[in-house]
Amino acid sequence: MLRPAQRNDKETDMAQIYTTTVRGIGPEAASFAEQGMYVLFGDGAPASLADFCFTIDINRSADDIRPGDRLVIDGTAYPITAVGGLVRKNLDGLGHITLNFDGAARAQLEGTLHVQGEAPALTIGSTISIEN
Repeated sequence: MLRPAQRNDKETDMAQIYTTTVRGIGPEAASFAEQGMYVLFGDGAPASLADFCFTIDINRSADDIRPGDRLVIDGTAYPITAVGGLVRKNLDGLGHITLNFDGAARAQLEGTLHVQGEAPALTIGSTISIEN
């Protein structure tokens, strides 16, 4: 059984495999956020998509991302429930994935990372990491 989001204030045996920071927020990003989805993109998002994105630093992941790992946003952990087949490649190369807070057991799109919990507010300076 998956656990809901929880504060991650204590040291655990989880290893951080990815981290980034939100650097910008497109004027239409809230339209997806209201549906529990965040579109992340590094610098260079296509003009047709940039207004809907949270701009992040492009960093490389240290390991594969799998169901059972945790997405951590500003210190709160969310269980990862499904990982699209292109999540790691897109995240490492473009900083581009969609975070979907729907708890789905199967990825609907190749570039989507599904997590369990209520979507938190993202602001400029928010930290996003993945632990396994």
